[in-house]
Amino acid sequence: MSKKYSIFLTALFCAFLGVAVTANALTPDREFSDIENRALAQRPALSWKTVRTGAFMSDYESYITDQFPARDGWTAAKAYLEKAVGKQENNGVYFCDDSTLITRFEEPDQKRLANNIGYVNTFADKAGVPVTFGLIPTQASVWADKLPQGAPNYDQKLVMQQAAQSVSPRFVDLSAALTSHKDEPIFYRTDHHWTSLGAYYGYVGLAEALGYTPVPLEQYTKTTVSTEFYGTVFSSSGVRWVKPDEMDTYVPEDGITVVSHTYDSKGNPVEEPRQLYDKSYLSKKDKYSMFLGGQQSLGVVKTGNPDKPKLLLIRDSYSDSLVPFLTAHFSEIHLMDFRYCKLSPSQYIAENGINQALVLYSVPNFVSDANLLWIGR
Repeated sequence: MSKKYSIFLTALFCAFLGVAVTANALTPDREFSDIENRALAQRPALSWKTVRTGAFMSDYESYITDQFPARDGWTAAKAYLEKAVGKQENNGVYFCDDSTLITRFEEPDQKRLANNIGYVNTFADKAGVPVTFGLIPTQASVWADKLPQGAPNYDQKLVMQQAAQSVSPRFVDLSAALTSHKDEPIFYRTDHHWTSLGAYYGYVGLAEALGYTPVPLEQYTKTTVSTEFYGTVFSSSGVRWVKPDEMDTYVPEDGITVVSHTYDSKGNPVEEPRQLYDKSYLSKKDKYSMFLGGQQSLGVVKTGNPDKPKLLLIRDSYSDSLVPFLTAHFSEIHLMDFRYCKLSPSQYIAENGINQALVLYSVPNFVSDANLLWIGR
């Protein structure tokens, strides 16, 4: 390489850095990414403590990554480049058959997995009512045959086997309920959640443990509410060449009320009316939040069936699309999400006349959740 060419490359690189720094300085920071449906890192506060511990540099790196100018465009360009050179993965997402995007499942931290199983056991011992524990396999397991040949992917069945051998409450492995219908659209192709159809088969798989007879699928009328759904896996992958998903509902919401319980800035309890299906989200990127109006720490669904039992459902967001099917069998369904809720569930059960409890998570969320310690309070 000649000296002149080296100088040219150096000058070009410096010019690129200069443009990037200038653009970053002139571009206002964003608080939220609609495409990724998540809050973006903000500029961290500088202090001696954060510098000494290294937290400042770590947080600043996250800030620069999230606030990089035209970040969404660069992410998409990277995905196109990966595909062009023959790669079948970007940002931990595999480009799979049938226009499907599947997030790679990594081997879980065994200590955290064992701890989370232990927290479920502690809750079951304290609950005072029958407790069922269920795990939902995701696309990476049920649709493993769609993955690129030889793609690294930890077997979720090993997690469920470990859970089945270690938990004290009744355990429900929903693998069979979903795998027997794997040729149907039971998961979204662009999102990590199951579809309403997948949630129905999960509902059937839970029936024996929860003591109800499921309503036959043919008794429902499927309603397609959107044909333009792009989920979180689409957003994080950078892929922009796949077709959107459809979103469907099956259960009518007549006579069903939903209330989200939160607190204001002064710590006072606040009741926020919600809906089983909040159609306003269908005009937004985050269309999955149509179910129950999205994230909430504590929600109460009343079904108009006063003679039915009350259920406490400790859950992740997969249950948002499951709840409509459960409304046929319970008078009230109390929803706790311990990413946001820090109440004692055993105390809550006693105070609210709960008859039975269900702990239900997808496998990836269960093995990674750092908030499950709260359920043993």
